[in-house]
Amino acid sequence: MGAEGKLLTEKHNMEIENRLEDQHSELPRRGTSVFKTCSNGLNALSGIGILSMPYAVSQGGWLSLILLLLVAILCWYTGMLLHRCMDGRPLIKSYPDIGEEAFGYKGRAIISIFMYLELYLVATGFLILEGDNLEKLFPTMSFRVCGLRIVGKQGFVLLTALVILPTTWFKSLGVLAYVSAGGVLASIILVGCVMWIGAFDGIGFHERGKKVNWGGLTTSISLFTFCYCGHAVFPTIRSSMKETRQFPKVLLVCFILSTITYGLMAITGYMIFGEYSKSQVTLNLPTREISTKIAIYTTLINPITKYAIIITPIANAIESKMPFHKRSRPICIIIRTSILISTVLVALFIPFFGYLMAFTGAFLGVTGSLLLPSLCYLKINKAAQRFGFELIIIIGILLIGPFIAVMGTYNSMRQIVNHLQKP
Repeated sequence: MGAEGKLLTEKHNMEIENRLEDQHSELPRRGTSVFKTCSNGLNALSGIGILSMPYAVSQGGWLSLILLLLVAILCWYTGMLLHRCMDGRPLIKSYPDIGEEAFGYKGRAIISIFMYLELYLVATGFLILEGDNLEKLFPTMSFRVCGLRIVGKQGFVLLTALVILPTTWFKSLGVLAYVSAGGVLASIILVGCVMWIGAFDGIGFHERGKKVNWGGLTTSISLFTFCYCGHAVFPTIRSSMKETRQFPKVLLVCFILSTITYGLMAITGYMIFGEYSKSQVTLNLPTREISTKIAIYTTLINPITKYAIIITPIANAIESKMPFHKRSRPICIIIRTSILISTVLVALFIPFFGYLMAFTGAFLGVTGSLLLPSLCYLKINKAAQRFGFELIIIIGILLIGPFIAVMGTYNSMRQIVNHLQKP
């Protein structure tokens, strides 16, 4: 009787919980609308990667645009896998939560490491980008610091760091600030400026380029993958929705529109500059044209406004490991300042925007956007382990992904080392 009574009690408790869940699901859910979620998703995918689109095509040739489309489809699919991992599991709110659901604490730790390292390198890329573009606008400007004369890109990196520094001391930065609203507008303005320069500023679209450059395809894939590294924020964006079941539609719209934007920049820039495309398209633009200044100033605004938001999760993770009584404001300021100083040192030591972004896309992008979502989905969803079309696609991703990651990482590291060795 005791066992039967226990079973009846458990059954009664389950009925009560189910009834409460049903009542809770009937309550109006607060959250963002589909339109606002689309804006957030587009902002997450519309980053500094657009600057490297012509360079990416120049590395792989015209046929590399097929790889752009393929990477977009695969990253959209793995974004859908993250959605399915969260479906019916209201306690999962973020990407690390998915890792913990699949593989426990180790899964959370691995995904967190990849997330924070990716954010760190993106923040470093911001500083390199600022230094490159400011040097293009003011090529003869120099600075004196403690009696030392600093010229060119290095001086602008330090100047940018000083401007950014006070913004890193604020702690009240929301998660959605990750995807500031200016991102999409900046991308549209940038594409428009490049098209204007080609059509009306006397340069034209005369470069034919190469059909394919086999040696540069891994660099192209790495840069394309970097452009679609929004998986770290997809779960957060989905959790913020009023109707989470609409997220697949939002994801599809975001990937279609962002791919159109990236494709336009890649085709237009490569037709204008061809094999002479630099790691940032803004470095190719004629300095005296007004459209160039608009493009560069638009490009410069975003990193300054987003840097603090990018490093906040890293700082919060460090602070969370400290005893509560030591989390004073001066300590928080020291932590954030130290992170900024370290990114400045990396930006000064490895001032190669294209190679750093290729490394980020190959090593971190492929892992965080292709491999980990597939592994987590297979672990969480047992039905996906049955042989079928879905399993074949996932196995294909798990087989191709490591090859791209290894080759892309090797090539980007080799290019960085070769440039460091040059006199």
